[in-house]
Amino acid sequence: MRVNSPGVRPGYCVVHICIVQDYEQEAVHVGGLDRRPFLQLHSAPMRIVTSTAAMQRLALRWRRAGTRVGFVPTMGYLHDGHLSLLSRARRLVGKRGIIVASIYVNPAQFAPTEDLSAYPRDLERDRVLCRKAGVDVLFLPSDAEMYPGRAPGGHSTHVIEEQLSQGMEGGARPTHFRGVTTVVAKLFNLVLPDVAVFGAKDWQQAAIIRRMTRDLNFPLRLVVAPTRREKDGLAMSSRNKYLSAEERPQATILWRALKLAKEVVTSSRTPNYADVLKSELAALIATQPAARLDYLEFFDGETLQPATAVTRGAHMALAVFIGRTRLIDNAVLG
Repeated sequence: MRVNSPGVRPGYCVVHICIVQDYEQEAVHVGGLDRRPFLQLHSAPMRIVTSTAAMQRLALRWRRAGTRVGFVPTMGYLHDGHLSLLSRARRLVGKRGIIVASIYVNPAQFAPTEDLSAYPRDLERDRVLCRKAGVDVLFLPSDAEMYPGRAPGGHSTHVIEEQLSQGMEGGARPTHFRGVTTVVAKLFNLVLPDVAVFGAKDWQQAAIIRRMTRDLNFPLRLVVAPTRREKDGLAMSSRNKYLSAEERPQATILWRALKLAKEVVTSSRTPNYADVLKSELAALIATQPAARLDYLEFFDGETLQPATAVTRGAHMALAVFIGRTRLIDNAVLG
């Protein structure tokens, strides 16, 4: 059903109530819209769904028809990293499958002191990028749709992972992962995907969602795709937009710290003491005047258990403030 809706450009199908009918080399550069596509493009118009009930009815229809569904949840302000996830999802479900992307800035994962209101948004640009990337359905729920009754306290159910969420981001942002697992569980129930694709940049988040998927028996495959980086190594992130011209070059210190850790670990014949290596890396980060280290940890990539001795195969994650912008990154060492 084609509906005229305020703020929606002609050519998009808006569905309100009824429903009718490894490191990616082929990056799409989103600085301009006239760029080479790397996804199978569809002749059918991209559908926009804003209702949770409509999204679930459509998903149930696909399930009854035996159509494979790939899902990429995002908070919008899309970049090449997001588009590489869509590419991966398409390859996983095939040309005859359905790709669903969601854009929802989830208030439940932001603390009152964080950047919810300032989080970068450009929905019109994101719509164009999704359509050109071959997305079949773009799910754009509102807060009222995702959390009915939340404002007056009517929404009181949350999904909480209690082991993997304790350190690193969980320690720095105590309520963050409760919001992440709750919204992702809701999205899984609404979209009913066969496969969901997440990025490795948020490694702890991906590990927690993998654990939640296993523990709660969600019938889907979860794929974690490699982090995409700028030419100078900075991990792609919507928050990079916050960086000033002076801060942007300093932000590469996260990648430089990861590279130094890799060099130390791969060149050592014996394990490295975590505390000693942390001090060396902290000193490197401190060379950048705008940089302030939030945390730096070595751990097992599966269990997220901290490592006291760092050897090849260990994982490293860090969070660094560059001015007022908080950036995260991670990598396997060796």
